[in-house]
Amino acid sequence: MPMDFKMDIPSSSALNEGEEKDVVFDMAILGGGPAGLTAAVYAMRKQMSVIMISPDLGGQVLKTSGIENYMGFQYITGAELSQKFSEQAQLFSIKRLQESAIHLKQIENNRFVTRTDGGREITSRTLILATGKRWRKLNIPGEELYLGHGVVNCAVCDAPFFKGLPVVVAGGGNSAASAALDLIRLNCKVTLVNYSPGWQADPVLMKQLQGRVELLDQHQILEIQGEHDRVTGVKLMDRESKREHQLETSGVFIEIGLIPNTEVFKGFVALNEYLEISVDCATRTSRRGVFAAGDCTSVPEKQIIIAAGEGAKAALAAYHYITFQKH
Repeated sequence: MPMDFKMDIPSSSALNEGEEKDVVFDMAILGGGPAGLTAAVYAMRKQMSVIMISPDLGGQVLKTSGIENYMGFQYITGAELSQKFSEQAQLFSIKRLQESAIHLKQIENNRFVTRTDGGREITSRTLILATGKRWRKLNIPGEELYLGHGVVNCAVCDAPFFKGLPVVVAGGGNSAASAALDLIRLNCKVTLVNYSPGWQADPVLMKQLQGRVELLDQHQILEIQGEHDRVTGVKLMDRESKREHQLETSGVFIEIGLIPNTEVFKGFVALNEYLEISVDCATRTSRRGVFAAGDCTSVPEKQIIIAAGEGAKAALAAYHYITFQKH
């Protein structure tokens, strides 16, 4: 997948300078991934006035090399699927502000004001928070260079593309152990690399891995290496002996956790212990008129199709909320 892939809603949908001062939108959507884009389409079909506030479009989907589990497509790249989302959004007059929210507040008459890093203040009757999550990084050479070309952040999404190949899984928790098990089922030769001393994964998972994968405890991945557009190996260091060595591999699965993009919402809506936005089955948050969808929420299983479905639910829930408020 080309890493310079870009897309956008046409410039005619951009918010003009000063235009926000005289407008109260029915809905402000924070985030431009599958949840946010789907919410926008559903809201526009309900004839709501919508503004999307997001520095980019596509979200984590753009960083997924291939997708085989999104209904309607036997196979599609993340870039292609994001493009299709964007093209569908272009059918509607969705205003877009290519900025990030930095502060939210509620004002009189059940209105919300979103302040952006560009100095704008957007007023809306409802909010949909769909800012997603970001992958924790190893922050080592080669990680960004080979992202989508052997460096993988989602084993559920991309494991089948490495069937029968040698792979490295970075991490020592449940997500890393689960990824290793998925890869074993695909006849991969798996090396599990844990930075910390001792494995954090549940014992039942570690028991299933014993004798089936190479377990490297207290090891550090120093560099991801490759040739042309593919990963060929990693440089490792034993953190006890300080000895460095090379390991050939076709893929590096980084399973060290996700960070919700919810810092700006702290104190505005309730967050759970994982800093995800707490929502009910109708995507409602702890604050009336504010809804949330996608990977930034407490909904389990962070998948594209689930995020899109939750985005649709959020838009419909916001529509019903506004309809009730008008009567």
